[in-house]
Parts: sequence; structure tokens; C-alpha cells
Amino acid sequence: MTVQERIRQLRDDLHRYNHAYYMEDQSLISDFEFDQLLAELVELEKNHPEFYDPHSPSQRVGGTITKQFETVVHDHRMYSLDNTYSPDELKDWVERIEKKVDQKINDFTCELKFDGASINMTYIDGRLARAVTRGDGIQGDNVTANVKTIKNVPLRLQGDYPSQFDIRGEIILPLSGFQALNEQRKAAGESLYSNPRNTASGSLKLQDSSETARRPLQCFFYALAGDLSYSTHSEALDQAVSWGFTVPESRARFGAMEDVLAYIQQWEEQRSSLPFDIDGIVIKVNDLELQAALGYTAKSPRWAISYKFKAPQVSTTLLSVDYQVGRTGAITPVANLAPVQLSGTIVKRASLHNADQIEKLNLRIGDEVYVEKGGEIIPKITGFVPQQRGPLDQAIVFARHCPDCGAPLERVAGEAQHYCTNATGCPTQQIGKIQHFVSRKAMDIDGIGSETVTQLFHAGLVTKISDLYRLERASLLRLDRMAEKSVDNLLMGVTASVQQPFHKVLFGLGIRHVGETVAKRLVKHFKTMERLKSATAEELVAVNDIGEKIVESLMHFFQDESQVAEIDFLQNYGLSMEVEEAQTLGQTFEGKTIVVSGVFERYSRNELKAMIEAHGGKVGSSISSKTSFILAGSAMGPAKKAKAETLGIALVNEDQFLEML
Repeated sequence: MTVQERIRQLRDDLHRYNHAYYMEDQSLISDFEFDQLLAELVELEKNHPEFYDPHSPSQRVGGTITKQFETVVHDHRMYSLDNTYSPDELKDWVERIEKKVDQKINDFTCELKFDGASINMTYIDGRLARAVTRGDGIQGDNVTANVKTIKNVPLRLQGDYPSQFDIRGEIILPLSGFQALNEQRKAAGESLYSNPRNTASGSLKLQDSSETARRPLQCFFYALAGDLSYSTHSEALDQAVSWGFTVPESRARFGAMEDVLAYIQQWEEQRSSLPFDIDGIVIKVNDLELQAALGYTAKSPRWAISYKFKAPQVSTTLLSVDYQVGRTGAITPVANLAPVQLSGTIVKRASLHNADQIEKLNLRIGDEVYVEKGGEIIPKITGFVPQQRGPLDQAIVFARHCPDCGAPLERVAGEAQHYCTNATGCPTQQIGKIQHFVSRKAMDIDGIGSETVTQLFHAGLVTKISDLYRLERASLLRLDRMAEKSVDNLLMGVTASVQQPFHKVLFGLGIRHVGETVAKRLVKHFKTMERLKSATAEELVAVNDIGEKIVESLMHFFQDESQVAEIDFLQNYGLSMEVEEAQTLGQTFEGKTIVVSGVFERYSRNELKAMIEAHGGKVGSSISSKTSFILAGSAMGPAKKAKAETLGIALVNEDQFLEML
């Protein structure tokens, strides 16, 4: 047998043993024998680098050094889940989604919500091609080398799998592994890790993948992403299991909400006996066509929700209260606490939210207070111990002046928040507004982070947004930690930001209550900044989902002469203040609603959707009686075909579609 043949045999055998162990719960050989074979493979590959294979089982050992993790844009956005905390809230969610699709929904899946680090993996031709962290949901870090060391992540798939697809999972550190790691660190005199979740997340960003390999991480997979030919979520997960992915057997499918609630209660009672942390249950609509019809909000899928278990609670002493200023001038009271251990972390501070919350809690400095983590993440005070109260004269009275600039605070009628009245002169507000303007979701200016903004502000170079476009190279070079390359990157980032679309500019201005989604709606409706500035209250409130608070905020903003001057400067500098209308190539599909489904040879689905819109058509998200025809590629789901036949809707292939144009 040649060296190459031996290497190939070892790889095949080790992949088979791994699959049997993790997917079939069978140990075909002992751990010692497995380690011996793996060591032989590593040695052969080391001596014969010409036979290197990125998907070899030897990748489990690690050894790759990554100095900087590449940022990768997700092909399919990773959304976060909305939370619910009671059976009534869960039933309200069901009523909302049933109303949206105008039908009864009686097919749900339930899955444990693992407390770990979310990951998206791309497989091409049955091989792991890329593993990317969730990041901000739009883009994350490429941690492929580290993920390859996780033993139950398949490097090579079994069975009949698609040529390319994405799969989502949660990387966790079992409790036993976490305890073992901390015992090792304690023996070495090192600081202990705080909790399994943070340790799992941090393990993915270690620069040496051999260090990641030493940590007993596992990955549980929970969803496929992309255009795949399945009719239900549970069917897709069944297929994932057949390819070699670890999908927990605890998942279940129910038709009645009573059964869903019983499942939730069962796991809330049993969670302490699990070998890993969970913080709730994820409930999903099982039908993928209904998922498509329900769609997404700006942050979350409408077709899924997380039922969060009641958070653990501890008590500690309330020492003092600070007041923080946000970029919109909102004042947030923050409680300083005697340090206390809670859900694996040391808690020293907790948000008190607003004056109403302080009044409701009736707190005094010196109180022994109850603290829990909202959603098991953000600490909050829920009450006090009646027998251990602070002095009566230490009752908390909400601040009357800005802690930063001393300006009076005001409370807008109908709002819980107090605001600093010095909108253009309060240093913290100005720094926050500039930081928001340069952030990734707004103008995405490379070379300027939060610390750089603070440095520029205190140096007097950038005291308002427009000053970013007045920066000079010579002035920047005089600052500390500003080398020539850093300055050049900063100035190039500022110049490139001129290309950002109008909705990002509007969002970047930091108008109170105008988030990403609201900015897009306003831009779509009014088209230009001039029309938006001159809009009346009646015209603004007529826009879908634009309420009175947003209208009042917009009117107040555009009546401020300094803000209008900023907009005028930015417009004169070249920033986009109007919508670039999509090019219309014809009216072939005017009045038609077309659903795109399946895989195509010549064009991607997004390219085909753009063609439909460019020729006057509307792209539908689901098949209904209003669908004009279906642009159908290969691997179109059988459920969609059946529905099309029932409704008498024509299927048009890619060639026929192009002939129409």
C-alpha cells in the first residue's frame, strides 16, 4: 500500500468511526485505538504535505494560527428571536401570526434553547467550507479553523445532501467540561472562567486552533438556511441528521398549544438535570411556506419565538445610583451594587430604566435588593427585602440636571424617559451622535471607532457630524496614536461614506425614534430630504407605522436651525439625500405577482427577482390566489407544486421566463 493510499484509508476509517460514535452512539473501536490511528495520520500528513486535505480528520487536532479573523457577510441573515415569558404571551403570539396569514396554525416544533455561541456553517459538495460566527446577524467572523476541531461537527457528509447549503447551530461547552477547565486553571493559579456560555464563545476566537481543540466543545444544529426543497422544518432537520449532523433528540412536534406548554413545563423542571445550560424553549411554525408568508420584522422572524425560563434571583446591597446620558439625550439611572455572583458572572451594576421604575420599586440607598438577569443577560432590580431597608431619608429622587453638562432635564408628555435639553452642547450627546453616525449600520466609516471619535472630539477636531468631512491630514497626524496609515485609512473611510444610500444617511443623523426600519419607510415614501423636511404632521402620520412620537420627533428635529444647517452641509458635500430610483427596463410584468422558487442555472434567485421588479412586476413571498405564475427552478418543494396545481397557477421555467423578456 502506498503512502497516499494509507492516508486515504486512515481518513475514511476515522470519518466512519467519528460518524458512528456521534450519530449512531456506537464505539467501533476504543478511544486508545482511535487516538493511535489519528496520530499515525497526523504524522503521515506532516511528512507528506503534498497530500494535504482541509477536510482530513487530522484537522480535529488544530494547530492553525489565526492572527486576525476575516469578516464575512452571511448569505442569509441570522436574526435574533423575540422572547416571551408566560403562557398568555405565547398564546398572544399564536393569535398574532394566525391573524397575519388568516388561517389556523396547528403544526409547531419545539426545541431546547441552548446557552452557547451561534454559528453558521456552509457546506459545498459535502465538505465544510466555512464557519462564521453570528456577529451582528449581517456579518460575522470566519472561525473555520477553530470549528473544525469540534469533534461532532462533520467535516465530510454522508448520504444524499444538496450541493451547497448553510446550516445553523449552537456551540456549547458542557458543564463537566467547564468544571474541568476551571479546575485546571485553579491548579495553575489562573483566574477562573465565569460561565460556560462566555467560555464557548471565547473558544471560537482563540488564535491557536490547537487550544480550541483542547476544549470539549459540542455543536447542536437547529436549522437549515437557503432555498432547499423541503416542506417543513422538521423534515429538513431529519435530513440533516441523515447527513451526519447532531440534532438533539429532545426536539418535538405538536399540533396543540396545550402540548407545547406541557413540553415547556417538562423541560423547565428537568433543566437542572441536563449536562449543559439551556435558558428556554424555541417554538417554531413547522410549515416552511407559512414561515415565508409570515416573514420577518427588522430584528426577528415572526414564525419563531423563545419562551424564556424564569431567571435565577439573588440579593445584594444598593450602594448608589448614577445617571448616564445617551446619544439622544435620554437619561438612564444605573444602580451600583455590592458585587454578587449571578448566573455565572459577577454583577456590580443594574439598570433602573427610568423615573417611573424607581418610583414603582420605591428604592432607598442601602436597601437589600433582589437582582435577576432579564433574558438571563441584563441585570435588573426586581424588588427589595422588607426587613433590610435603607434609611428613609435615602429614598432615591430622580436627577433634575444632566450629569454631564448640567442642563435641566425635561420629560416629554407620554414618555417614560427624561432628556437633557442641551441637544447640541452636551459633550456626551455629541460624542454619541458622532459614534452612531460612523457605526456599521449607519454610514459604516472604516478607520473610525468609538475611541477614535472620543479622541477627535476632545481634541476639538470633530464636535459635530459635519466636522468629519472637514478633517485635514496634518491635524490628524499631530494626535497621539495616529500614524500615517491610520490617518490615510480614516480619511479614505470618510470619503467612501459619500456613496452610502439615503436611508443610511437619515438613520445616521440619529433622530430620536428613527431607527433603521423607520428610516427606510420614510425614504421610500418621501424620496428626497427636501420633501421629508417640508412634510406636515398629517403627511408624516399617513406613512405606514409612523406614529405620533416619531412625527413629533421629526418635526422638532427639522425645526432646529442647527440640525438643518448640518443637513445642508452634508448635502452640499455630496452625501445622498434622495432615493436612486431603480432602473425600469419595461412593463412586461406590470400588475403581476410572481413567486420565485427552486434552484436556477443561469441566474441567482436575487438576480431573477431584480429582473421581475425592473420589468414592472412584484415578487411574492408565498403562493396564493393572487400569484400570477411561479418562476420554478429545479428542486422546487413538492408542497409548493401541489399548492400551485390546486390553485391552477402556471409554472414557468428559466428559459420561458427569459423568452418573456
